Amino acid sequence: MAWTLRIAERAAKALRKIPTKDQQRIAAALLAMRQNPFSGDIARLKDQPTTWRRRVGAYRIFFDVYPERLLIEILEIRRRTSTTY
Repeated sequence: MAWTLRIAERAAKALRKIPTKDQQRIAAALLAMRQNPFSGDIARLKDQPTTWRRRVGAYRIFFDVYPERLLIEILEIRRRTSTTY
């Protein structure tokens, strides 16, 4: 069963600025998330009941999961650098 994937404008804007090769990897991860949002390298964020993080190379996809509605809401896509966290 496929989940509904909703991408916030902030995340879509960030995705457009990413180099093409990395865009393709992130797009493949997003497609995989539609089948199973809990696959891949994910972790739940502390003190956030619905927010998760998925690693895709040097990038992080931050998303909320609503299992009762089969909805994944992509909140943000950010590049991880040595000074990010």
